[in-house]
Amino acid sequence: MIDDFAQSMYARDASAAALGIELVEASPHGAVVTMPVTESMCNGFQLMHGGMTFLLADSAMAFASNSECTPGEQALAASAEIDWLAPVAVGEQLTATATRRHGEGRSVVWDVEVATAEGTPVAIFRGRTRRIGER
Repeated sequence: MIDDFAQSMYARDASAAALGIELVEASPHGAVVTMPVTESMCNGFQLMHGGMTFLLADSAMAFASNSECTPGEQALAASAEIDWLAPVAVGEQLTATATRRHGEGRSVVWDVEVATAEGTPVAIFRGRTRRIGER
């Protein structure tokens, strides 16, 4: 299932299109996105740059957090951190799964696991979003 607003947000997301990110699922409870790892995403060690992993996790959080907004709101990242668990090579297909952990008022905490197609975790991300104004 993909929330209508998340779907329209995805349709306008130039970074998702450029990097091959696919929105698989989005609801107020979480989101799932996938991304193929290409050579242009790699650093000098021929491993995926950690910033790309962060971007994928942040994208999952963005689609999830905006799925829970009411009309007239949008959710933006307020903070985030990531722990890289394993290197990622060209040719891998990564999946980022965002899960809502806690929320009161306008702030929500999200956990995102990034894993390979085989299910091996490569990163754990925790972020906080804040709902503001109109979307």
